[in-house]
Amino acid sequence: MPTIAKNATCQTVITTFEVTPGTCHDLLDELRSAYDAFVSKQPGFLGAGLHVNDAQTRIANYSQWESREDFQAMLRSDEMRARNRKINDLCKSFTPVMYEVMEVYD
Repeated sequence: MPTIAKNATCQTVITTFEVTPGTCHDLLDELRSAYDAFVSKQPGFLGAGLHVNDAQTRIANYSQWESREDFQAMLRSDEMRARNRKINDLCKSFTPVMYEVMEVYD
């Protein structure tokens, strides 16, 4: 389960996907499949969440990894490269960005 904490030592990755209402659920199915079958089983994976906006034109994916290298190794794997080609076909664009937590408010 992802944990948001200011002094966390993990790598946080937020990926946004631009989709159409007609492809939103197809992409969600692909992302669920990727997490269930592959991503969640990779070394360093800590947790993730999928979010969809009301208009079903954006999907946001929040994931945490023990290290930047763990995330990059998963992306470079043959399986994830093949999955990302399918994901790319279902959306207008997607951008994974690595972040550091700077502040948390309760």
